[in-house]
Amino acid sequence: MMTTSSLADRDVRQHDLVPAGKLAECHGLIIGVGAIGRQVALQLASMGIKRLTLVDHDTVDVVNLAPQGYTPRDLNQPKVEATARWCQKLHPEMTIQTVAERFRRSSARDLGSEGRLIAFCCVDSITARKLVWDGLKDLAMFWADARMSGEVIRILSSPRPSLESHYPTTLFGQDEAFTGACTAKSTIYTASIAAGFMLSQFTRWLRDLPVDRDVGLNLLSSELNVT
Repeated sequence: MMTTSSLADRDVRQHDLVPAGKLAECHGLIIGVGAIGRQVALQLASMGIKRLTLVDHDTVDVVNLAPQGYTPRDLNQPKVEATARWCQKLHPEMTIQTVAERFRRSSARDLGSEGRLIAFCCVDSITARKLVWDGLKDLAMFWADARMSGEVIRILSSPRPSLESHYPTTLFGQDEAFTGACTAKSTIYTASIAAGFMLSQFTRWLRDLPVDRDVGLNLLSSELNVT
């Protein structure tokens, strides 16, 4: 039988890749827990993050089951609550806060009031991204934004958001065409890969390694571009 004391070694195989001490200082904030955001939350919980906040105003619809990994029992429930339950199963000792409403710039300081704020932007429009960026760029220690259209992924990361110059240039018209409506064509495997790329950049940051600011991946053609 598994005991509480035996869980001390739950992360022993990732110690060289995910510094436990630095991870313990982080407060993960995920804006949007749809296809990509839900996968980010589950992966962070599995990694052992101590504090997590989920923000999303939406509820689980039947069309979310296949591409976002929700279950039939989650239908009509707030996405943040359904995701939080699964995260708690993965890491019972984690503190998790749910905010079942749209992100507002005025609430940014309350959301990031504890720990080193690590922001994961997983919303589905440029307008929403700009709102989240404006609210968190001076508060977050690390920033990652995932964009997905079908089997095309783009991950934008910043190790110092308050001094970032590249990311703001992606918040205008040409990217709206790239992104489209991320919920229109999506699969759970594409979302999981996108989440993995975000977490990979995050763990690089934890280890004081260079972060790739702009990564593009086309699964159909197996093309990877890194800037």
